[in-house]
Amino acid sequence: MKQATNDESQFVVELLTTLRRERFSPVAWGHFLKRSWDMSWQTARARPTLTRSWARITALVSMLALAILIVCFKLEGPGSTLRLLPGFLFFVAWQQGDLFWHLGLNRHTKMGALLPVVGLATTCTWLRALAASFLLGRLLAGIGTPAWLALSVFLAGVATDIVDGPIARHTDTQSKLGQIGDGETDFCLYLAISLILIQNGALPAWLGLLMLLRFCVPVLAALASYFLFTHPLRFGSTVWGKFAGLAQCLYFLVLLAPPQFAFIVQPIQFPLLLVTLFLLIAAPVAQARAL
Repeated sequence: MKQATNDESQFVVELLTTLRRERFSPVAWGHFLKRSWDMSWQTARARPTLTRSWARITALVSMLALAILIVCFKLEGPGSTLRLLPGFLFFVAWQQGDLFWHLGLNRHTKMGALLPVVGLATTCTWLRALAASFLLGRLLAGIGTPAWLALSVFLAGVATDIVDGPIARHTDTQSKLGQIGDGETDFCLYLAISLILIQNGALPAWLGLLMLLRFCVPVLAALASYFLFTHPLRFGSTVWGKFAGLAQCLYFLVLLAPPQFAFIVQPIQFPLLLVTLFLLIAAPVAQARAL
């Protein structure tokens, strides 16, 4: 099993080296994407059980996406639903394609063995991606999102974020796929919420940008290391990072809170903002020291 993992790592290194040698030309990118897709198909054909689990998750996500569209049709009418449809379907198709593309990363984080199915923990992560896709689809369509709707979707996303880790540990299904998916979906969800808060005038643009840098800086550093130096950076969680994520989540909840809770949230809004800003600065510093 370890030999298979090493072979795959060597294959990726060769792909990236070729990409660099050909100076990231369009032809080089075409070769890179084609060979990556071929590798994904090889994994799918060799692991039919894993492929069937992906198909079940795709069916579940598709049914939930259809239910969301039906609810939107009833609450907001056909006009808004038709505007939402292209962007929402694009993001849903992207997330399921991304899951298929990375089935080869469904490996146990400690043992390196390819897990036979996409587990419940990763399924929860992809349900959070569906929530993010809905909000991003609304933003792309230029449809305003009221605070109560953004809050409802955000709470659903937070719930899956809370349970996916304990489920993975309890079932011993911690995977590289889950780790990558968790980071991607968090970025998409917080991006959507930040843009909606800016759109609604509840968050200054500079503050929203600063909060998004918490996700953007590690992603850009990892991409640069991956493509330019063929050396993936290993970002692990830190205590500072966890507290920063918690503070940012609480601050968003305060901004999205219904007006009837103003007497509770207003006194804590500014102190919570200061704590959040401090932790957002401290977290990447701690992460850099841990590398």
